[in-house]
Amino acid sequence: MHILSTRRGKPLLATTLVSALYGAVLFTPCAARAHAIAGDRVFPSTMAVDDPGVGDEANLQFGHMRVPGDNGDQSVNTFAFEYDKLVTSRLAVSVGGTYAMQSNPTAHGFDNFDVGLKYLLYVNEAHEFMTSVGVRAELGGTGSHAIARSFSTVSPTIFAGKGFGDLPDSLAYLRPVAITGEAGPSLTTGAGQPNAFNYGFTVQYSLPYLQQHVHDIGLPQPFASIIPLVEIPLSRSQGQTTGTVNPGFIWINRYGQFGVEAQIPVNRASGSHVGILVQAHIFFDDVAPTTIGKPLFQ
Repeated sequence: MHILSTRRGKPLLATTLVSALYGAVLFTPCAARAHAIAGDRVFPSTMAVDDPGVGDEANLQFGHMRVPGDNGDQSVNTFAFEYDKLVTSRLAVSVGGTYAMQSNPTAHGFDNFDVGLKYLLYVNEAHEFMTSVGVRAELGGTGSHAIARSFSTVSPTIFAGKGFGDLPDSLAYLRPVAITGEAGPSLTTGAGQPNAFNYGFTVQYSLPYLQQHVHDIGLPQPFASIIPLVEIPLSRSQGQTTGTVNPGFIWINRYGQFGVEAQIPVNRASGSHVGILVQAHIFFDDVAPTTIGKPLFQ
């Protein structure tokens, strides 16, 4: 059984997108900022819908869900990791994997490993807007036979984020609000295997933004560094939509972040109980900006 993955695709499409990204790197001028930063806005590294920026960072994440299986409900625990490395200030490569444990039937092992490429296209600091494009390939046959699929998937994706810091004074307390989103197909190399279209968005209210750029209401730590949010990751395949609604929070500082979210299934096909995601994230480009967090090419 394949565990909660929606990364599908064709190698030809991946090659085309990689070539386009390479051309953009060569011919698009402009300096970028570390992490997902646009003006005064910091978009956190969210857990289920990827943020619109690039960075030199590592992510560790635990997930628990009960999902439908061939023999009834299955309890699935996942331990995921991802490492993102800046090639330039705008281009990052990534590698990731997930160790899964499931019941009914009992199985455990690594899901297929994945690699990715992401390029920061545009940042408008005054309007707190940024957008990126990327592609991620799940490499079929690299995981456990009990868990992973034998075929690969490729997922070209566009990412965007918008903060509302440009709202007028009459709406000042809405300035901490931000939205982010992603969308793209997931295309499989397996004969007869269905493709999917993945999309999702987040709604965030940044208490650090409120304190620093709207009005200091005297929140003590750790509350002054918390971003409450809701993520809604969705996927549509063969006429059916699956996904979750994930309310939670992220605590963030200069060097990293910690987050917790519930996972509420949108329908029976998505899960039978509320799950959980727990994240620990480190920003190498701030922890060690002159060594491990430095782009390979300046």
